[in-house]
Amino acid sequence: MNTLSPTRTGTGTSRAGALAGPDPRPGIFDELSKRELRRAMLSGIAIPGYQVPYGSREMPVARGWGSGGLQATLSLVCDEHQLKVIDQGEDAGVNASNLRRLITEYTGSSEETDTRAADIIQSRHRIPEQPLTDGQILVLQVPNAEPLFRIVREMDEQRRMHAEADYAKMWVQLYEDIVHNGLITAAAGYPVLVEDRYVMTPSPIPRWDVPKMNDSDAITILSAGREKRLFAVPPHTRVVPLTFDDRPFEVEYTPGTACRLCGSDDTYLVEEPGENGAPGTWSCSDTDFCTRRRTGDAPTDVAGRPVALARAALRRTTGEKEETA
Repeated sequence: MNTLSPTRTGTGTSRAGALAGPDPRPGIFDELSKRELRRAMLSGIAIPGYQVPYGSREMPVARGWGSGGLQATLSLVCDEHQLKVIDQGEDAGVNASNLRRLITEYTGSSEETDTRAADIIQSRHRIPEQPLTDGQILVLQVPNAEPLFRIVREMDEQRRMHAEADYAKMWVQLYEDIVHNGLITAAAGYPVLVEDRYVMTPSPIPRWDVPKMNDSDAITILSAGREKRLFAVPPHTRVVPLTFDDRPFEVEYTPGTACRLCGSDDTYLVEEPGENGAPGTWSCSDTDFCTRRRTGDAPTDVAGRPVALARAALRRTTGEKEETA
């Protein structure tokens, strides 16, 4: 005779569950893999700009859609951290929202939209307008970690060029770009030289964001899950865009444009197309910074910001035209 009734069985199960504690979070990333990535990050910080290989794991997102950044963030974040995830500057984007929800549910960390309060910021294609501070970590998603892949296809030759700092072909490509187009046309992922040693691609961020990497107070981790490599820029590191003395580095800037929401003309703006062929309007790419600008809770000075480079380039162009005329 069976003496265990369904009621008693259910009660026993519930009591055992209570003694065992809450259900463990889903196993997305094991601890050994996290340690491997943290060791790779330390190597990258010790040698700024150097590409460190690591064993990229399968993630709940496809490779090429942020798997490298996701692995780096999961290796760093814990339940005490404030996490901010943005997609091209926007907190409410589909990609950013899904990644943020996935990470916070797995790690127990808290969601944050204010850049100033975030401990770890994972971003796709943008560096926040708010200057980052000491103690913050910026994780950038990188689809292609190799700056030489358009110049040299053989990986052995790429490694040799990096080892010997032989970037002559890169300079030739930039020169040919100027000869054919009158300027360097590289937009996203503009090549930079880190600490006068390694040429690095700073992920597909716009040229507007490249100056923010130089002498930053924060740590920047760039992780490419598909290529199984990461590289890093420690605080106060010299990061200089590749350019020629007679062709100063320029950032994206359209004279006369301003954000339709906050009126800002010193932030990175994106154009919103108008209806039925009407002229488009402009708005800030960084939604958090735009919101705080409207409430007066964001810096208004432009000293040292990329727009200073843009306006200087505009003055140079105007001066050249006047001299030509």
